[in-house]
Amino acid sequence: MAQAKRRFGDRYDGRRLRSLDPFYKIIPYIMKTRTDAQNYFEEKIDISATEAFIRKKRREIDEPLSFLHVVIAAMVRTISQKPGINRFIAGQKIYARNEISITFVMKKELTEESPETTLKVIFEPTDTLWDVVKKVNKAIEENKSMDAKNDTDKVAKLIMSVPGFLVKFIVWLMKKLDYIGMMPKVINRASPFHASVFVTDLGSVGIQPVYHHLYEFGTTSVFVAFGLKMKEKVIRSDNQIVEKKYVKVCVSTDERVVDGHYYASAFKLYRNLLKHPEVLENPPETVVEDVD
Repeated sequence: MAQAKRRFGDRYDGRRLRSLDPFYKIIPYIMKTRTDAQNYFEEKIDISATEAFIRKKRREIDEPLSFLHVVIAAMVRTISQKPGINRFIAGQKIYARNEISITFVMKKELTEESPETTLKVIFEPTDTLWDVVKKVNKAIEENKSMDAKNDTDKVAKLIMSVPGFLVKFIVWLMKKLDYIGMMPKVINRASPFHASVFVTDLGSVGIQPVYHHLYEFGTTSVFVAFGLKMKEKVIRSDNQIVEKKYVKVCVSTDERVVDGHYYASAFKLYRNLLKHPEVLENPPETVVEDVD
């Protein structure tokens, strides 16, 4: 993403938005936490064409391709066109994030006993579906071994190696430093809670999605959960009965970063990209920058 010259009041992970209407600037002082400001959105999306696209491309390419890749690629493209959903609140101020980062959880194996880890992958707004596939698969490959430890795992292990009262102090201190934009960059880079969007694939464990809360620690303003794929018979306009495949998506958002109309237009775009992933094979014609 284009990096604007850093000004007084900006953070290393985001630039402060100064041209917003005063009404929006005061909202974070009224709703001080993400818990105060959480909104929930649910959509059942027809992915019949998406599934056909994935099956076709699996026969044509060597890289593993799944619906998760499409979910992430569609979000990267949505942010490139609707950058307002990549904002975050810190210290009661609204910031535009300097990068597009997606966090998701990966289990080493699909068993109850298997450990899980969180992966945070950085993307460019011009990334295509295949750029996303390569980056996500690289991150998964590097972390699927039982012995593999990424930065998130290492930092968590280091913090939990000290007594509980010190853990409480460290977490308290990190939250205070993050509030003023002074948290160490190494913590920000390792933290799965400092990302554009947190994605969870509950369909992979055989259940429907939940409305996941936004974390108070960190800067993530959007949480996307999707679940099991469902088949339904529907009547077309020509009165023919056909079987279609759907997936339910549940989204939690921080309403302080943009208004409802903006979120609605962003998620309509996201829905259309999920239904027509062939669009994602090419880079966007333009990348929209957030306001000053």
